[in-house]
Amino acid sequence: MTAVYHVRIREMPDHERPRERLRDYGAESLSDAELLAILLRTGVSGLNVVQLSQQLLREREGWRGLQQSSFQSLRDQHGMGEAKAAQLKAALEIGRRLAMLSFTERVQIRSPSDVAQLMQIELSHLDQEHLKAVCLDTRNRVVKIQTVYVGTLNSAGLRVGEVFKEAIKINSAAIILAHNHPSGDPSPSQDDLQVNRQLLQAGQLLDIDVLDHLIIGHGRYVSLREGGIGGF
Repeated sequence: MTAVYHVRIREMPDHERPRERLRDYGAESLSDAELLAILLRTGVSGLNVVQLSQQLLREREGWRGLQQSSFQSLRDQHGMGEAKAAQLKAALEIGRRLAMLSFTERVQIRSPSDVAQLMQIELSHLDQEHLKAVCLDTRNRVVKIQTVYVGTLNSAGLRVGEVFKEAIKINSAAIILAHNHPSGDPSPSQDDLQVNRQLLQAGQLLDIDVLDHLIIGHGRYVSLREGGIGGF
């Protein structure tokens, strides 16, 4: 049987170690596995930390898969444990919040793609449907983004008043709705279309324009207004 040797991080030359490479060349020069290795810090018997990171990224299908993974499943993975799982989930959440900050600072909405870019980070990794209301001012600038419903979108479970509650409170001129399909397929269902018709009618009564309703999938979206469906 051929012996397999696993080089430990401290046995690597300085220019190959992730932390030293980050120090000397900048974080942007590191691979995904090297960045993850810095977070995890230590490997496990038979795998150095870079190899452990490569395995984790491969098995979870990259950063999106890690984002979608529960704390418990990461903790229970060989080589992880509670401390590593906590460090990783915290870092992923910091990244998500930073990404959201760059979009929500009074960004002006000009097209459905602007909304999709705004909501993709927030919604695409969720394993349950979330309906968001993007509240806008009179110049279509984002004032606030509010979760207004969690669960499969249908007229029986949705309370229409909750959708507009925050928009009324902050005196929004208009809202754009967005919800995700955890399956990754953004094709609208009949329930989606029926609920949207009800929300359009409610918006007219409340004098709050519902400008669009986007369905977010994995890397794709559908704009009901662009499609001329769901009452638009």
